[in-house]
Amino acid sequence: MSALPRAPSAKAATERDAMPDDQLMLAYARGDGAAFDVLYARHEGGLFRFVKRLLGTRLAAQADEVFQDTWVRIISARDSFSPQGAAWRTWAFTIAHNLAMDRLRVSGREVALDAHPDDGDDTAAFPTLDRGVRGAMDAAAHPSAEELAFWRAAGRRLLACLDELPAEQRAAFLLHHEDGLTVEALAASLQIGFETVRSRLRYGLQKLRGCMERYLSVLEQRA
Repeated sequence: MSALPRAPSAKAATERDAMPDDQLMLAYARGDGAAFDVLYARHEGGLFRFVKRLLGTRLAAQADEVFQDTWVRIISARDSFSPQGAAWRTWAFTIAHNLAMDRLRVSGREVALDAHPDDGDDTAAFPTLDRGVRGAMDAAAHPSAEELAFWRAAGRRLLACLDELPAEQRAAFLLHHEDGLTVEALAASLQIGFETVRSRLRYGLQKLRGCMERYLSVLEQRA
């Protein structure tokens, strides 16, 4: 009688938890299903949030489908993933970006507004608003009800402001500020020109500044 398969040891599980994303993906491609479980748990929230925000309010009901399609593509492409290319997170977010943008194109929602050569280049100076809102709430040891209400309103306003951006500008903002991609990495990942990426960021950030002016002023005073 053959022995039953043994569950992974605690040591093996700990080693997987410490592995970088690229190595987890390579291990999964070699047949280690538990490595995929670690990857999924590590990035499930970030990928879903990115997809939902990129699709916007009108297509929010399709976020689950695009999110699942993203993971199906990741699984299907496991044998072709190469750590010599983009980092796993960049690779995965690019897959999600492409699927979401395809959905937006089909819906007729995508609008391109890229050419604004006279705008100031302030992409590095603009704070990550969502993290700024959370940080401001966390910084207060005992926030008052008024403070909590204010920062929750700021978070809702941010989502509304992002929803007003053209899809390509919203995607550039989310990949740059949420996922931390540089302008150079964005251009390479999306296979578009450096100046096009910078223009999308610049114009999108200007619109967000105007839309979030009230909340930004408070964040800047507390910085």
